[in-house]
Amino acid sequence: MSKSRNDSLQGALGLLILKTLASRGPLHGYGITSHIHDVSNELVRVEEGSLYPALHRMEQDGWIRSEWGITEKNRKARFYSLTNKGRKQLADEEAGWSRLASGVGRVLRYT
Repeated sequence: MSKSRNDSLQGALGLLILKTLASRGPLHGYGITSHIHDVSNELVRVEEGSLYPALHRMEQDGWIRSEWGITEKNRKARFYSLTNKGRKQLADEEAGWSRLASGVGRVLRYT
């Protein structure tokens, strides 16, 4: 996979994670993947091998923060939440995604 395609996929995953945390509030990793899977009508599945490196990068960038808590099944887990910097990043990413989708749509409609 080329680097630019990989960057695009990571960007899309970041957007999905940020949007999930903005709409649902603090969640642990499994909660994030479940929400994305359910809302996408089971079309998007985020694997642990992609999720946790993305969460780590996003935490290093200051877009999210984490703290330990207890799940609904009484297990210890790290819960992730959006920061103010993450809210700004989400707005930027949503705008970029809209521009990209618009451009792709134009190409697909071209005859």
